Amino acid sequence: MSAPAPSPLAIVAAEPLPRQDEVLTDAALAFVAELHRQFTPRRDELLARRGERRAEIARTSTLDFLPETAAIRADDSWKVAPAPAALNDRRVEITGPTDRKMTINALNSGAKVWLADFEDASAPTWENVVLGQLNLIDAYTRTIDFTDPRSGKSYALRPAEELATVVTRPRGWHLNERHLQLDGTPVPGALVDFGLYFFHNAQRLIDLGKGPYFYLPKTESHLEARLWNDIFVFAQDYVGIPQGTVRATVLIETITAAYEMEEILYELRDHASGLNAGRWDYLFSIVKNFRDGGSEFVLPDRNAVTMTAPFMRAYTELLVRTCHKRGAHAIGGMAAFIPSRRDAAVNKVAFEKVKADKDREANDGFDGSWVAHPDLVPIAMASFDAVLGEKPNQKERLREDVAVAAGDLIAIDTLDARPTYQGLRNAVAVGIRYIEAWLRGMGAVAIFNLMEDAATAEISRSQIWQWINADVVFENGEHATAELARKVAAEELAAIRAEIGEDAFASGRWQQAHDLLLQVSLDQDYADFLTLPAYEQLG
Repeated sequence: MSAPAPSPLAIVAAEPLPRQDEVLTDAALAFVAELHRQFTPRRDELLARRGERRAEIARTSTLDFLPETAAIRADDSWKVAPAPAALNDRRVEITGPTDRKMTINALNSGAKVWLADFEDASAPTWENVVLGQLNLIDAYTRTIDFTDPRSGKSYALRPAEELATVVTRPRGWHLNERHLQLDGTPVPGALVDFGLYFFHNAQRLIDLGKGPYFYLPKTESHLEARLWNDIFVFAQDYVGIPQGTVRATVLIETITAAYEMEEILYELRDHASGLNAGRWDYLFSIVKNFRDGGSEFVLPDRNAVTMTAPFMRAYTELLVRTCHKRGAHAIGGMAAFIPSRRDAAVNKVAFEKVKADKDREANDGFDGSWVAHPDLVPIAMASFDAVLGEKPNQKERLREDVAVAAGDLIAIDTLDARPTYQGLRNAVAVGIRYIEAWLRGMGAVAIFNLMEDAATAEISRSQIWQWINADVVFENGEHATAELARKVAAEELAAIRAEIGEDAFASGRWQQAHDLLLQVSLDQDYADFLTLPAYEQLG
């Protein structure tokens, strides 16, 4: 008697979507189910390990490079695999969600790479998860077009040689996909996003002269990188493509990962293509991990923590040195400014700041950097062109002048800035506005001329929490208290109602966003991720 067939994945509580059968094929779902069986138990163990490590940081208020992996760091002989041609020149990368219009605009943007985002720039509604995959399939088969129903403007792809190379970012390990379950257990969102994309597109991308390339978010340790590497090995064998076809760039956007950069590259060395420096999630991670470490770990207003802060310089310089020592690309941070169509003066000041930021990164040795809007591509391109010229990267710049001690990465008190009352107001205002849009299914949101994503809301609510629990006194003499946060939130909500009008306010999810921001900002039991309770309220 033959063994019973494995349980198929169940699609749970999801309205049917147009053309979903092209994404949710039996074969693709069988692959995702196998990923889930093979790797979710290890995912669960690693999430538990995060909690244990956080408890250790709470006890010691410090971090150090790992003694057990010292031999890997000391061994100068190993390098990551050479970059494939499509990923050798990454001087400008544009980021954004995988909706149909953004897919076309990002591919056409003139950037070398598009980070196609299923993570922080995409609220994980079932529609976004499935139709985002469909948009990428359509892009690779050149069957994608879009007409804006409001403006009537039509969008279509440029010739293939002018398009950006796609690097897809799946969700972080902490998020599940409640609409796909195996025997009643949700599949991790990371495996859904990776699995569907890889299964449908790996061979198609090879045929186009590229490959399945990924950004790995919110990695906290080299053991999590090892899990991804094992997934890549399994997946390549499963569909029958050569080992090493997958390439992964890891975002160093947690403070714990900053102490394991070399080990993360080592674990992924046959599949690694670089590391990236992400600002808001990195700061969020510092607050989360050192939230009970006392006044020396209290961050000032988020906009006061620039990449020139000493502890941020230590982080980025260590990243460049580590990447180039191991033959990997070092990719810089985000220019989030959204140009104004009405205010040329605002644009002039912002463009000058973007240029200064990108000039600094290029001169520090980065091989490329991120922008959030197509209008910023030429600015960033000029900064890197000036340094790289015809070279695809500057990995030969080993930055052996850089020496970063363990304490340098967490020397928060070297920053000469303090939290301000206006910083509190801004955190509340941005937090409410972002969460409201997220609850309506929008993950990338223009707020006050900046493109914000989930990392913005995380640093905003974390700073409110930290300032209250550290009993910060603002420059106006007011103490950071739960009562003050509630008062400011009520005023911001009233201001939004007055600004947009009763009808728009009533049709939005403003009160819900206000309540959720206060919940995660004021609860004594600090939520690991805002998106976990928010996902329960997502339509």
